[in-house]
Amino acid sequence: MTNTAFSTLPLSPPLLENLAELGYQSMTDIQRQSLPAALAGKDLIAQAQTGSGKTIAFSLPLLNRLRADDLAPQALILCPTRELASQVTNEIRKLARQLGNIKVVTLCGGEAIRQQLTTLQHGAHIIVGTPGRIIDHLHRQSLKLDNIDSLVIDEADRMLEMGFIDDLRNIIDKTPPQRQTLF
Repeated sequence: MTNTAFSTLPLSPPLLENLAELGYQSMTDIQRQSLPAALAGKDLIAQAQTGSGKTIAFSLPLLNRLRADDLAPQALILCPTRELASQVTNEIRKLARQLGNIKVVTLCGGEAIRQQLTTLQHGAHIIVGTPGRIIDHLHRQSLKLDNIDSLVIDEADRMLEMGFIDDLRNIIDKTPPQRQTLF
């Protein structure tokens, strides 16, 4: 039987400590199957039911390699809706709380862009957003993706169904070719 304890993973001590504090002892199936490859820096396509722990599966690898002293965006997580983007942001903040001052910014339509512009001027480690608003910031040149080393397309199948293929291509083209991509 495969050991499913988070403590068996090559995660930083603060992440392991925080997982224990949050009560996360054992990995779900999607986490057990994807985390070793994702932590090794491999690209990944995974599919699992809602509530199966996918957010933790893609968040832990990017948090584990995050450079806290570099405030240029290092990870970009694209979500089909602002509700999902908000949930993902909240989960990442919870997972990152032992890592120090990790800045996670949500960029979605339906919210004042002025506040987002101000927030981006102060830097961010992780950007979570919807394709339309990310493209808006790219056009305004308020968001640079030159330092992205982790790109996550959350609910990629849903985004394709919603017609975001051209937006996704546009955004992906602005990221470095040497990056980890998780679908």
